[in-house]
Amino acid sequence: MPDSLSRLPTPDDLDAAPAGAPALQAYAARRMVEPGAKGAARRGPFRPEVWLNARQRAAARLAPHYFRAIDASLVIAMALVCAWMATPAGLIHAPVALVLPYAAGMVLMLWLMRRLDLYRFGRDEGVGVHLARVTTCAVMGGGLALALTAGFAPGTAPITAVLIWSALTTVTLYGLHMGWRDMIGRWRASGALTPNVVIVGATKNAEAVIQEALLRRDLNVLGVFDDRLARAPEAVAGVPVLGRAEDLLTHRMTPYVDRIVVAIDPRAEARVRELTGRLAVLPTPVTLMVDPHGEDERSAALERLARTPLASLDGPVDPDKKAFHKRLQDLILGLTALVVLTPVLGLIALAVKMDSPGPAFFRQRRHGFNHEEIVVWKFRTMRNETADATAARQVTADDDRITRIGRILRSTSLDELPQLLNVIHGEMSLVGPRPHAIGMQTGQVESARLVADYAHRHRIKPGMTGWAAIKGSRGPLHSAADVRRRVQLDVEYIERQSFWLDLWIMLITVPVLLGDRAAVR
Repeated sequence: MPDSLSRLPTPDDLDAAPAGAPALQAYAARRMVEPGAKGAARRGPFRPEVWLNARQRAAARLAPHYFRAIDASLVIAMALVCAWMATPAGLIHAPVALVLPYAAGMVLMLWLMRRLDLYRFGRDEGVGVHLARVTTCAVMGGGLALALTAGFAPGTAPITAVLIWSALTTVTLYGLHMGWRDMIGRWRASGALTPNVVIVGATKNAEAVIQEALLRRDLNVLGVFDDRLARAPEAVAGVPVLGRAEDLLTHRMTPYVDRIVVAIDPRAEARVRELTGRLAVLPTPVTLMVDPHGEDERSAALERLARTPLASLDGPVDPDKKAFHKRLQDLILGLTALVVLTPVLGLIALAVKMDSPGPAFFRQRRHGFNHEEIVVWKFRTMRNETADATAARQVTADDDRITRIGRILRSTSLDELPQLLNVIHGEMSLVGPRPHAIGMQTGQVESARLVADYAHRHRIKPGMTGWAAIKGSRGPLHSAADVRRRVQLDVEYIERQSFWLDLWIMLITVPVLLGDRAAVR
């Protein structure tokens, strides 16, 4: 099932401005509203009852892959049981003529369910229509199996077993798909499948879009941003104006935004280029809303924005399919590694406790997918009183804060093993850009401000290891050149990511890290 679909509400200050944003503070003073103020003026008419960040919503969109995998597993399991019942000598000795009908029936049934889009669960499709389509797939698959059995393995026992399999499969699929529909309905009601957008440009076009969205209620417009705050209204059709476009780079609401809509006049080409260029560093997709002519065009534009379908099961380069396979890889390998390494983790925790006073584990807030703040687990490698939760001072050679055990753990990267918990929880992946501490500094400057494309690292979940790590870019970043090289390698990985590349990175990580004596960690 999709991971991390917790229904914990975000604190009320999500719609507050980032701390230290002078322009927004001045704007708030002018409006007599403090940043982070409570009340409808700051919340707007679309404020979700339950806040789910982009990672959690992406997990919900992957549901069809999980549904189909469970359907296929149960169909196959029932076929094996029925074939076993019809074979006195056991399945291993079963003739091909007995096994072939089940295999052909299963393939046809599952193929039809995929081709008929039974995993899309459209809003307008009734229960009866959906179950009728399920029946069609089950009957055609069972009919093919029955015909092949009668032709190749005639007899009462084989035909009876196929009939039992066909009936059991139909009833099971009924139950499963009723459950899937109920689950999707609850996610839609909670907002997990309702897109969250912000609009850049407090314009008449934005006002018309918001008014139409209010009628449709299949799209949440969380806020409006506009560079021209001096003449911007306090709210557009009830949706609050929260700041300038560049405030989106650090706004607390950004991890919850699925799409940024630029609603300024497209004929203002210079301004459009400037805004889209500034917003391009964010991992959030940016859409230019061309001024629609009439309600039909506006409705069609909103339909495209609101169409947050469940992930498609088709397509050779479907990003949702890649995300599903990556998540399966993380769960299977991550759980296996955690079980196998549990004794090692226990011994390391004991050694850390015996080496210096303090807890065995160290937790640090870091950037995750789409600017989400996550808490990353590590073994503590510094003296407890000198632990640096914000990475304001990066590690250097012979750093006096590092303990004796900590130096061994950092040199071998064993201090990162507790992040298997982050992987299983869905906040991290086994392979991806390394998560950096929030506010991490290179010299006296925040690292994120040194490279324009820095935020592109957040277009994918952070990883325990990654392309940059095996290419020598690991540990602290002491210069702008270090940050630039790390970001270049991370972006290269994101563009090349595949199942086989991830396996290669995992296989080569241990020998590369053990052989990298020059890196300071």
